[in-house]
Amino acid sequence: MGVYWFAGLWGVAMVAVLISAIRLSYRIEARSEGLKNTSGVPRKAMWIHTILNWRVARDEETQALRRRMNLRFLIILVGFALFAVALWSAGAFQR
Repeated sequence: MGVYWFAGLWGVAMVAVLISAIRLSYRIEARSEGLKNTSGVPRKAMWIHTILNWRVARDEETQALRRRMNLRFLIILVGFALFAVALWSAGAFQR
């Protein structure tokens, strides 16, 4: 039963980090002329552009936001890898 609680809390934590990263992506887009949403219609976050620094403003504050966002995506990646290792060590991948 404890494994289920652990997996649920881990999943909620990863979703919270993802939401935080996407919110930072929207802030970066608002500061970048090449990514600014001028249509007035909501759209998906352009986080691939911001990760790759494509059409992102080059000022220091925007780049600092971008580094914070990239760190959050790295945390998600490492989080999934650690969870897979935890499952593997618990024998979840055995036949």
